[in-house]
Amino acid sequence: MRGETTDGLLLVDKPAGMTSHDVVLAARRAFGESRIGHAGTLDPFATGLLLVVAGRATRLATYLSGLDKAYDAVVQFGAVSTTLDPEGEITPAGPATDADAVAGAATGLVGEIVQAVPAASAVKVDGERAYARMRRGEAVTPPPRRVTIHRLDVNGFDAEAQRASISVRCSKGTYVRQLAADIGTATGAGAYCLELRRTAVGEFDLADAGTPEQISADPHGPWYRSAADALPHLPARALDEAEQRDVSHGRPLERHGEDGFTRLVCDGELRAVAEPRGERLQPVVVL
Repeated sequence: MRGETTDGLLLVDKPAGMTSHDVVLAARRAFGESRIGHAGTLDPFATGLLLVVAGRATRLATYLSGLDKAYDAVVQFGAVSTTLDPEGEITPAGPATDADAVAGAATGLVGEIVQAVPAASAVKVDGERAYARMRRGEAVTPPPRRVTIHRLDVNGFDAEAQRASISVRCSKGTYVRQLAADIGTATGAGAYCLELRRTAVGEFDLADAGTPEQISADPHGPWYRSAADALPHLPARALDEAEQRDVSHGRPLERHGEDGFTRLVCDGELRAVAEPRGERLQPVVVL
């Protein structure tokens, strides 16, 4: 909309079938702004909350991508998938499992774990995306990563369909489809992630998101957050006029006890993000 800033954050409810890049393209058309990005990819089969940053706020993506995330998922037992999701080649696996076995397997995955990274992932192996090598039929094993599973709840188990509904709260870099496969391995039944929906990123909730169609009709609707509201997890420091001038030129401020990344705000607007360096607070992103 003319006269309204595009420097902000969009909470998007991504539908199945769209890639994260598709959502970015839709936001570019809605805003008429080329500087659009996202903070945390969702696989095409997955749905739910995607954080899209626009304008100068694209420089804030790094402070959003590391936030914890929450998901709801459906795990299908009795079969495995080459991609750990419905888009891969599905093969029958082990015998039927039960609710107790599923609950026990889920409990064993809570906490800090070393998680295998799916071959069908965007992680680079020898300079190339793992999924590209996998599609050529190459055997590829990305290096595992250490992640934290804060919560893994089994909300229900359908013995006839051999499906479990789970909720996960986890750290950056966790693959929920790998969790599904690991639960299947632990039960002996085999499993893959049939459905996946991201419900939260940090303090941002899916309930506040808009669909791509809603955002195209009104990009500044209730799903829009200004740059000042894009980093609620970071503490804020108000600037006086002299400090604002210094920050606009990238000059450091006297440190007032800050011990991590800090939002520098003036008149309700985000001016910069700064980090402590010795006795000074150094702006590292100036808007």
